[in-house]
Amino acid sequence: QVQLVESGGGLVQAGGSLRLSCAASGRTFRSYAMGWFRQAPGKERDIVAAINTSGSRTSYADSVKGRFTISRDNAKNTVSLQMNGLKPEDTAVYYCAATLTYYTNSRADYGYWGQGTQVTVSS
Repeated sequence: QVQLVESGGGLVQAGGSLRLSCAASGRTFRSYAMGWFRQAPGKERDIVAAINTSGSRTSYADSVKGRFTISRDNAKNTVSLQMNGLKPEDTAVYYCAATLTYYTNSRADYGYWGQGTQVTVSS
């Protein structure tokens, strides 16, 4: 089992940057593929980015390609999301999630979730 704690959210102006981090407990972090999701008020929780267990493969939602970068450090049990060129439409609660399946964009495949961190982008 793994427990996840996100940090790094906040308020930023459009065009700015934020770096979200997710710290995982447990000695088996490297066994989990990881994902970042986000949920805006009144909307579904959608995939933002995913990364496989070794960090060699990543995938991104079309809306964030070229602006966001997901990475992981298995020695430190962390996964990060670097967000550049932020837009007001990026405003949401961002969640870190873990899965024992191959890395996937499907929310249903992720069995472990953090509590979320708020990102607000002002225009």
